[in-house]
Amino acid sequence: MIRQMKGKTPRRPPPKKNSNNQKDPVGVYCRVRPLGAEDEECCIEVISNTTIQLHAPDGLKANRNGEYKETQYSFKKVFGIKTTQMELFEDVAKPLVEDLIHCKNGLLFTYGVTGSGKTFTMTGYPGQGGLLPRSLDMIFNSIGPYQAKRYVFKPDDKNGMEVQNQVDALLDRQKRDSQTTVPKTPTTRRIDPEFADMISPEEACKADGVDEDSSYSVFVSYIEIYNNYIYDLLEETPFDPIKPKPPQSKLLREDQNHNMYVAGCTEVEVKSTEEAFEVFWRGQKKRRIANTQLNRESSRSHSVFIIKLAQAPLDADGDNVLQDKNQVNVSQLCLVDLAGSERTSRTRAEGNRLREAGNINQSLMTLRTCIEVLRENQMCGTNKMVPYRDSKVTHLFKNYFDGEGKVRMVVCVNPKADDYEETLLVMRFAEMTQEVEVARPVDRPICGFAAGRRQRNQAFKEELTRRLDERGGPVDGESPSVFSQLLLSFPALPPCEISGPNDDVTLPRLIEALEKRHKIRQMMVEEYNKTANMLKSVLQEQDGNILSKENFISEQRGKLGEKDKMIQNQKNEIDRLEKKSKMLEYKIDILQKTTNIYEEDKRSLQQELESREHRLQRELSDKRRMETRMQGMVSDTKLKWEKECERRVNAKQLEMQNKLWVKDEKLKQLKAIVTEGKSENRQPQRPSREKDKVPPKRSVSPSLGPTVPPVRPLHRRSHSAGGERWVDHKPTTNVELDTVMQPNLPNAIKVSAPTEKALSKCDKYVLTHQEVASDGEIQTKLIKGEVFKTRGGGQAVQFTDIETLKQEIPVPTSRKRRSSGSGATPDGEPMDGNWTDVETRCSVAVEMRAGSNLGPGYQHHGYQKRRKP
Repeated sequence: MIRQMKGKTPRRPPPKKNSNNQKDPVGVYCRVRPLGAEDEECCIEVISNTTIQLHAPDGLKANRNGEYKETQYSFKKVFGIKTTQMELFEDVAKPLVEDLIHCKNGLLFTYGVTGSGKTFTMTGYPGQGGLLPRSLDMIFNSIGPYQAKRYVFKPDDKNGMEVQNQVDALLDRQKRDSQTTVPKTPTTRRIDPEFADMISPEEACKADGVDEDSSYSVFVSYIEIYNNYIYDLLEETPFDPIKPKPPQSKLLREDQNHNMYVAGCTEVEVKSTEEAFEVFWRGQKKRRIANTQLNRESSRSHSVFIIKLAQAPLDADGDNVLQDKNQVNVSQLCLVDLAGSERTSRTRAEGNRLREAGNINQSLMTLRTCIEVLRENQMCGTNKMVPYRDSKVTHLFKNYFDGEGKVRMVVCVNPKADDYEETLLVMRFAEMTQEVEVARPVDRPICGFAAGRRQRNQAFKEELTRRLDERGGPVDGESPSVFSQLLLSFPALPPCEISGPNDDVTLPRLIEALEKRHKIRQMMVEEYNKTANMLKSVLQEQDGNILSKENFISEQRGKLGEKDKMIQNQKNEIDRLEKKSKMLEYKIDILQKTTNIYEEDKRSLQQELESREHRLQRELSDKRRMETRMQGMVSDTKLKWEKECERRVNAKQLEMQNKLWVKDEKLKQLKAIVTEGKSENRQPQRPSREKDKVPPKRSVSPSLGPTVPPVRPLHRRSHSAGGERWVDHKPTTNVELDTVMQPNLPNAIKVSAPTEKALSKCDKYVLTHQEVASDGEIQTKLIKGEVFKTRGGGQAVQFTDIETLKQEIPVPTSRKRRSSGSGATPDGEPMDGNWTDVETRCSVAVEMRAGSNLGPGYQHHGYQKRRKP
């Protein structure tokens, strides 16, 4: 029993997207064309079958962003200069043709700079057929025996197909045959100079797994996108040689399944490779004529050749196509030759040509933008809107990037150095494109009919015809052997001729024979019923067995479905991990590039640091040499001046000693005269320079004046010599002076720094402070205070008195006493002091108490310096 099931449309149901979670990346291939001349500079090197390397031409420096002169790019496969057209077709276009025959869509476009070999790759030339002619040849080699008659499938002008009945198709064929302008399908290969021997017979190939229970028809259309307008290259328009009309642009529409198509585009049904070549060549000629009339370049437009394959299942008899539009499956393969991607500055276009070239570049830029947004949405999980509508190219093929079919791109590159910058941009776009993933198309069943019904129905018809020819008129459903056995089992009929009206023998004999035959018939019917019942029971038993088998099969199918779900989950997990791995590889690549940039900066900084360190070491060594040299000069100068100062000091001291000796002698003589107490006069002896000279004692002060041995002066006792207990604070920085006057504190605790423990045991406090006076001598201050306890339990000092000790060198004077008035020296100089004896020429400490009118400028008293006359 044959069950007829309504199949699903091959298109996706609106408005849902393809629910398949499996995704495949866009397949990007690279093809390198040979150089035009052997002496040209090459900037591309094929590293492996998946990697190429770009070398910057001589004189071109790296960009500021750290881009290296040598950059490597990876593809799904790289085809070198020795790759044949057949090898390229086997890897790139053949899987798309197989998917087309199995109800799946495909998009293949070539991309590159003008002159990189895009048209050769897509079209080829005689003897070297490109991807387009080889794809057509493979399609017709695969579906040739199963093609439907012409006009059985008819486009409905809404991107769909209708199935006509045999009568309407016959009328359309007769109408076509009556038109002499339309050539009939050639029975032999057309010898065309443009397409002659495109594909050799030994290179012909066909797809496997073609559905023999379906009928096929091929429709082709050829459009051109120029200046963001769509033109139909197969549209038949009347040609006016006097005033030619420009071609009319077409619009894009969206069908009921949300797929984009060109409204009003001509779709030609072709039945052979030669006829498809003829249609393509007609579109090429029209394109060349339009380019000549409009004065434009063919390389600045996009050409799109669309191959539609309509297929529908045969009916149960296997004779005609099933008259159901929902069972018609339409798949298409788009072969796109994109315009050259060079910059407008290289086209040397002006005016309208420049504006049109800018529009072409804008469409390519929109394609790059769409690819970039798709990659960002997939990698980063964003949901940005993809700007498909900004260009007719991206708007027409947006369904492919949304999961309507496979997408493959062939990047054609020219290795010459003049195209290096444009080739670099093409490589970046290709690298970004292959990171975009497209949903994998799912298999769509056509109908529920049993497979292989065409061959079984044909074999049944042949067997039935053979048997009918053998028996010549059997009963329906009986074979000739059974019919003959039934005829022999019946008794023979007696003669049926009646001799007269009184013949009573013939009719009873005939009735008896017929009754026997009737009994035999009843016996055969009973036997037949028994056999039928027996056969029915056997069939019921077989049906029970079959039902049990079907239950077992359904159970096994359920288990198989669970296994399939498990496998699908594992595949989804694998896809997720692969996507994550790709993301990590992408991040690693970015980090590696960033690391390389940082390492280069680090090396440059290290080199700069080393150079600066070397420079600093040289400067330090120069500085040390200069310091050593200056120290030597300073030490030599210092030693020189010390010797000079010592010489001058010795000379001055000797001079002063001589003057002092003379004055002392004069004072002695004057004293002897005044006192008259001595009668003896001794002869004075002048001391010698070396033997009798007494070395003077130098003061701590930096003063260079001569000093004399001090005389023990009269002094009074200091107020600090009481019976109290003192804290004698002498800093460690004080200088010990060999003076006669020294503070004497008998009952004191000597410390270098005051402490609370020492202050708690004493009642008085004295600080010995030394400083340099204005004349260069060291003066000592005794700062005294009283120690008392504070409320907090500590110790405090309140200063009450200051004593100053200062050392001076007295000036020698004459021994003559001063009169009661203002006295004078023997030289006529007045004397301000009241000292009368030479023994009193010394320093006397003057005590100053707090509140004294002497003020802080207390000093030692002695002879003043002699005034200059």
